[in-house]
Amino acid sequence: MSITNRRNFVIGLAAASASASSTVNAQSANLASSSFNLPISPIDNIATQANYWAAVRNLYAISNQHINLENGYWGIMAEPVRMEYVAKTEMVNRENSIYARTQFGKDAESARSQLAQAVGADTSEIAFTRGATEALQLLIAGYNKLKTGDTVIYSDLDYDSMQYGMKWLADRRGVNVVKFNIPEPATKANVLAAYQQILIDNPKAGLLLLTHVSHRTGLVMPVQEIAAMAKSRGVAVILDAAHSWGQIDFKVNELGVDFVGFNLHKWIGAPLGLGFMYIAKSKLTEIDRAMGDEDYPATDIRSRVHTGTTNFATILSLPTALKLHNDIGAKAKELRVKHLRNYWVSRARELKGLEILTPDEPGMYAGITSFRMAGKVTAEQNNALVAELRDKYGIFSVRRTGVAKGQCIRISPAVYTSESEMDQFFGALKNITARS
Repeated sequence: MSITNRRNFVIGLAAASASASSTVNAQSANLASSSFNLPISPIDNIATQANYWAAVRNLYAISNQHINLENGYWGIMAEPVRMEYVAKTEMVNRENSIYARTQFGKDAESARSQLAQAVGADTSEIAFTRGATEALQLLIAGYNKLKTGDTVIYSDLDYDSMQYGMKWLADRRGVNVVKFNIPEPATKANVLAAYQQILIDNPKAGLLLLTHVSHRTGLVMPVQEIAAMAKSRGVAVILDAAHSWGQIDFKVNELGVDFVGFNLHKWIGAPLGLGFMYIAKSKLTEIDRAMGDEDYPATDIRSRVHTGTTNFATILSLPTALKLHNDIGAKAKELRVKHLRNYWVSRARELKGLEILTPDEPGMYAGITSFRMAGKVTAEQNNALVAELRDKYGIFSVRRTGVAKGQCIRISPAVYTSESEMDQFFGALKNITARS
């Protein structure tokens, strides 16, 4: 190939690249501004409007290998979000450091601002993380008001990684670590009584870990009441909201908690590896900078996280995920997953030998609920049941550990789950319990 031909070839490649870039950016803009072809959501009985939820389901590419009732691990991206993620991944890979060093900061700040508005916070109160675990471990490790001899408290239903962090404080802060068990069966009254008693029994308590929606059983904690109870005794609260936002309709400023860790790849449906930390602006100084971070000033919450080079496309895809969340409707999503939960639980409570671990009391459940067969509390027994549901009935679920009264199986439908799929699950439970 001659020098002239090579030059023309390179020029042609550059033009094609520019054209592709323009096309991808236009497609991304169309995705971000799309209405997702959802019908206007009805005001009444939204949770059971078949046409509406069929349209929502059509936004997802769902595997037909099993009926997935293990959506609590993470939420698959709807197709518009996945397409945006692919487009942004391609753009970042193509533009490389030119984009990263000249434009990403502005785009990330725009996404951060949209997120703050959606969750009910000031932009200065949130910082992106790779998930709730990273956010919460940084909050636990960075909380600097503990003194030697203070007590920190957590429960059996709190997430394992957060329990590790609380126990780690014994060596790092010289505190006493107290674990207690949430009552089972749970009610709002006995849960509140349990928290009140543990605070009374530990007058030197300085920090309480609290989980909004338990990943083990789906129990929804009365956060506002517990937080107020703790604060009245001078006890700070760190809230694990990994499973709540997107499954329950709320704003963070309504909870009465100053330190919260969130996921965005569970019930919001953003790409995997995205969450955020919330610190009330008046409490920022109570959390140390991450490893003495100096990339941001001490007055900036982003100095409380130092992840390093991030997956740019995850953050760039967030606005599309947030738009879909808002278009479906936060309250509609809450009502839908609660309906799907009640759809099977109301019948399963009649089955002999089946224990439902999450109460039906309003405010104490969302979409997740766990169960166990009476007396079957070991890993081996619950693994066998998970395998039977999967291999014989085509139902995918997961065993959960750490519950004081024994292991269990978690069921977590998604907004795209259908009633017919829940019927199949209930039919499997009916057959299994009938032979007991």
